[in-house]
Amino acid sequence: MPTVAIAIFSGVQALDVAGPVDVFSEANRFIAPADAYEVKLISAEAAPLRASNGMMLIADATFGQARGPFDLALVAGGPALPDTAPEAPLLEWLANVATQCGRYGSICTGAFALGHAGLLDDRNVTTHWQHAAQLAAQFPKARVDFDRIYLRDGQLVTSAGVTAGIDLSLALVAEDHGPHTALAVAKRLVVFAQRQGGQSQFSPYLTAPADDTSPVAKVQAHVMERIRESFSVKQLAEVAGMSARNFARVFVQETGVTPHEFVERARVDAARKLLESSGAALKAIAYDCGFGTADRMRIVFTKRIGATPMQYRERFRSA
Repeated sequence: MPTVAIAIFSGVQALDVAGPVDVFSEANRFIAPADAYEVKLISAEAAPLRASNGMMLIADATFGQARGPFDLALVAGGPALPDTAPEAPLLEWLANVATQCGRYGSICTGAFALGHAGLLDDRNVTTHWQHAAQLAAQFPKARVDFDRIYLRDGQLVTSAGVTAGIDLSLALVAEDHGPHTALAVAKRLVVFAQRQGGQSQFSPYLTAPADDTSPVAKVQAHVMERIRESFSVKQLAEVAGMSARNFARVFVQETGVTPHEFVERARVDAARKLLESSGAALKAIAYDCGFGTADRMRIVFTKRIGATPMQYRERFRSA
């Protein structure tokens, strides 16, 4: 009987726990009893703890009692993890079980706990899109993928935000018992067995500049107000009042992307809003957002967010 241990703590994201637990529990309906998953919640103490949404959870065992080995050990995420290091017992438990498990990893911001336990160095990992840059900054030896729903690097498995723990767990069930079992579980839970696209389809590309009075912010506003137009670095440099060479350098320094990259992201963001809120024809949206043609918009969308404009509209358009 394969054993699954999920580490929890005060302030844990309840869905990071419940999602994987339900996947493995439902999988037991479709596999032989001898192969059924035995899922245990592990925490520092056996006393009830409160999740971030107010729900009370009780662990099956403490870190001291549950030393492994396990077939799979996961640490759930929590809203405070990106800014607050976990307590020592959790980190010690993670470091210990990682050496004994067939697979180990994290759900959502649980990746920060893995980082503090020294388990992310030189590994390919992902986390919630909103905290991916922060994870990369805190643990620069990790190779953080900002867009993946889940990711496997050898024994290490990591997932994106919250419900992505379900995607990861379904993928692990598919590894263990085949895609037909994972599909049966997905149907029971009324979720996709494998979501198309990455996290980019859920995240905004553009964020507000740190200084909205800076020349770079002026250029960003200029682009977004005239998104239908075409732009060259020379034209944008004139808006900023700089030479083209200096402007390109300063823009990358302040935003982390090239002017061309920003313009393309701005077009995608503008198109997404129209796809979500209107029934306008794709060719009209493509023209209004500066792509020129619907084919060009489709190419950029597929590259940027892993979905075509039509697929994006079907998923996110308001009724």
